[in-house]
Amino acid sequence: MKTQYKNSGDKSNFSSPQFIPFFTGGARGWFFIIFISFLSFTAVASEKIKLVILHTNDTHSQVEPTEKSDLKTADMGGYARRMGVINKIRSEEKYVLLVDAGDFSQGSPYFNFYNGRVEIEALNRMKYDAVTLGNHEFDNGIDTLAVILKMAHFPVLSSNYKLDKTPLSDEVKPWLIVKRNGLKIGILSTNVEPKGLIIENNYNGMVYENPIEKANEISEYLKLNEKCDVIICLSHLGSDSTKRAQNDFELAHKTRYIDVIIGGHSHSMITNTTEKNAIGKSIVIAQMAKSGLYLGRVELELEKK
Repeated sequence: MKTQYKNSGDKSNFSSPQFIPFFTGGARGWFFIIFISFLSFTAVASEKIKLVILHTNDTHSQVEPTEKSDLKTADMGGYARRMGVINKIRSEEKYVLLVDAGDFSQGSPYFNFYNGRVEIEALNRMKYDAVTLGNHEFDNGIDTLAVILKMAHFPVLSSNYKLDKTPLSDEVKPWLIVKRNGLKIGILSTNVEPKGLIIENNYNGMVYENPIEKANEISEYLKLNEKCDVIICLSHLGSDSTKRAQNDFELAHKTRYIDVIIGGHSHSMITNTTEKNAIGKSIVIAQMAKSGLYLGRVELELEKK
């Protein structure tokens, strides 16, 4: 299946991508790696750049591999294996981006005893380029989260949590631009409504803003003002299986400038999924279940105009 992106009329240095999604698997005792490949071509011969986006979500403190007695996911995942796979891909590919869509916390005794320090140190060592917040990052309160995030060597994003009057004001950014060989990659995030998911005292001072409105506002700025070639949204809204009014599919249908949504929160396995955005352009949604059993991979091949 091929779907051609329409040009938005911006002055991007790179062509808009055409994509061909596909699936591939791995083996037990390792990672399943899910691929969605993007290819683009222009009529004029020019420099091609291949960007590999690796992504995780809802890893939930799964430091060790799953139990060998688990009937469905025996001996899968674990931090050491994930790092091994990531490092191998980095050795094979020139331009790699590594991101996480939230809820790296809560789910094992490592979090209960160390309050997130183990998880942050692991993300540091894996050299994540951007991470967003899930609701479980607030399980020990916003003050503890602020202390833990000071350890982070990677940017933490939230586009629709207003945090200027909280201890997180210096630790969390609304958006980020990453450059790879002249390619400008804009990254933003959308985060779930905290009411009913997070204890109110655990997010004192934080103001929740409409995630779809903020995503549109920031993605438009990144595209038209910052001239980003690719825009990625790290979303902790969940898929439509959450039955929430604001989810990744609703976001996709109402956005104009986001190219890829890396999802989380609903623990869904979403691959090879494309939707039409507000102007009829195709947008990909990907999510890799939970517990770090899967490593997502999106390949973008772009050509300079």
